[in-house]
Amino acid sequence: MTTSNTSTSTTPPTPQPSGRRTTAPDPGRGNGRSGGRSDSTAADALLWIELLLRQFPELLVELAPSYRSPSALRATPAGSGPAPAGPTRAEREEALRAEQAHGLTPSGSRTSPVRLHISDAVRDITDGVIELDEAVHDRLRMPRPRREQVSGRLLRVAGLLDRAAADDVLLEHIRDEARRMARRCTRALGGAEPVVRVGGRCPWCDSVSLRAFPARRAVLCVNPACRCTDPACDCRTDPAHRHAWSEGAWARLAAESGGDLAELTGATADTARREGGR
Repeated sequence: MTTSNTSTSTTPPTPQPSGRRTTAPDPGRGNGRSGGRSDSTAADALLWIELLLRQFPELLVELAPSYRSPSALRATPAGSGPAPAGPTRAEREEALRAEQAHGLTPSGSRTSPVRLHISDAVRDITDGVIELDEAVHDRLRMPRPRREQVSGRLLRVAGLLDRAAADDVLLEHIRDEARRMARRCTRALGGAEPVVRVGGRCPWCDSVSLRAFPARRAVLCVNPACRCTDPACDCRTDPAHRHAWSEGAWARLAAESGGDLAELTGATADTARREGGR
């Protein structure tokens, strides 16, 4: 599949970790991270980039049609009769009416349905990689990067991580955007969200059903029968909802559940090593 490599680069304020666009951070902010933390961020950014490099080609394969187009040439074995003609206009109109009235799709040669979630993911990741590549070059005061395919641009960004390590804002921006796009790719491919079991018992139902969801930065009780006493929590009225503890409540959760705060914090760390090792 051929995707457009054109993009308009802008320079808004410092990007947030959950931001959709990957434009350059404010160049006047944030230098001075300690070496150890900078190395860890760079290593995680590289792992997210490597994960995206492995998965993006799979996304392009998923986008390819699974049925032969009716207009494509078909090989006819020697000695056999002529290939059957395609459907007539009357047959196509009848099939359309049947599909509109009853949701029925006729059998036979046809193109596969448009998989919009795959197409949207390909476009989002392609645009995101282009903008990230341009943002990194802009932040490092380098000339605008030449056009390249997604894999080439990702490799180029990975090769600039050493230079980006001197800028804490830029380094976090690269890691966060690579993580966002890798997760988008994983979801489009049908990958499951990572779940980590944590120690302790749920303060509400007293079961060993606490699970950490690193992608959400939250801990949930997965017991279907669990109900809390918080009137604002939907677990009281929605059977599909699970009570969740966000990061600000982890210390209290550890104390009330008998768990270990350090273990809980480590279980919710959203790292590429955990994602890629599943």
